[in-house]
Amino acid sequence: MKLTVGIFFGGASVEHDISILSAMQAIAAVNKDHYEVVPLYLNKKGILVSGKALSDVKTYKSKALVERKSKPVTLYKDGQFVMVKPLRGFGKAQRLDVIIPVVHGTNSEDGSVAGYLNVIGAVYGGSDVIASAIGQDKAIFKHILENSKFPIVPWFWFYASDVEASKVSILTQAKQIGYPIILKPSNLGSSVGIELVKDESELFEAIQRASQFDEKIVVEKAITHLREINCSVLRIKGQHKASVCEEVSKNDDILSFNDKYQRSGKGKHEGPSKGMASLDRIIPAPLEDEQTKHIQELATTCARLLNVSGVVRIDFLMDTLTNQVYINEINTIPGSLSFYLWNESGIDFESLMEILIDGAIEREKRREKLTFTFESSVLEGFKGTKKA
Repeated sequence: MKLTVGIFFGGASVEHDISILSAMQAIAAVNKDHYEVVPLYLNKKGILVSGKALSDVKTYKSKALVERKSKPVTLYKDGQFVMVKPLRGFGKAQRLDVIIPVVHGTNSEDGSVAGYLNVIGAVYGGSDVIASAIGQDKAIFKHILENSKFPIVPWFWFYASDVEASKVSILTQAKQIGYPIILKPSNLGSSVGIELVKDESELFEAIQRASQFDEKIVVEKAITHLREINCSVLRIKGQHKASVCEEVSKNDDILSFNDKYQRSGKGKHEGPSKGMASLDRIIPAPLEDEQTKHIQELATTCARLLNVSGVVRIDFLMDTLTNQVYINEINTIPGSLSFYLWNESGIDFESLMEILIDGAIEREKRREKLTFTFESSVLEGFKGTKKA
């Protein structure tokens, strides 16, 4: 009997479209001989819809087509299983054995989807609420790295609402770090809202632009002689395994949204259909063996620290003048699920999806051994509130 796997994607995030691309790749990679796949698309209005046509990226070229080819659905627990059923009209409920979230950014990857799936009692893949939330918030992530003595570039953060009252402090801290600096929203990914600030005259205009995306702003020291190295980590049977490393290239001063999603491997614009796989990259990264080993060890140690599950990608900065390596950020659900890194590590995309599904089931088995209820007599003697 085939297991039914729901691929959950979309969400109210600026990375909504990237989530669609990643989900289409994931759906295509699932072995249909072993699993039945149900697309679960959360549109920008927060309505969960499903339908066979939602497995085809061409459907998303028109909002009207999406609406015509799908139906609003609801998820609910029925005994041991989570079911999906049309919200209106007739339609048979279908059992979902496993749900794999393929979401990116705020209101989804930040633990929101994991929390929702926890509440309804779903068996789901990927990181839990806490790991997802930490991974999404760059400021919190950096605080944890600092506390654990991981190498990170000099940085600080502030709330956008405090800028007027804190201008002197912000200017002072930026000067102490030294220009150029990188300014970014704390809770976004896909390089949305990130800017390189070369001097004091550019600072507050850049802050104003970044504050359109997030209330919390992170400022980092920019490395002028930079190589950007990424490494994915996959949790297999409770152990964190590192992929080969990649080196990514960029056309702009920083790796931009356009670099990530709207260039082909030859640097030409061919649209976003290949997702993160379209990025110019060298795999494996041309590093000394010791450098590769060091980055992989940092990646797996960081993954264990956050207790992430499923597949993640950790991005590193390397100063070519000193060869110093810094952890930049973590993506708890990376674009394209980093399948291109695992393909070069001996795990093809179909096998990667199998591992994610198996990992979700294994975690549920561990959870079943935990105690989530506590018997007490506190309500027995409760007589209600007194009337005035």
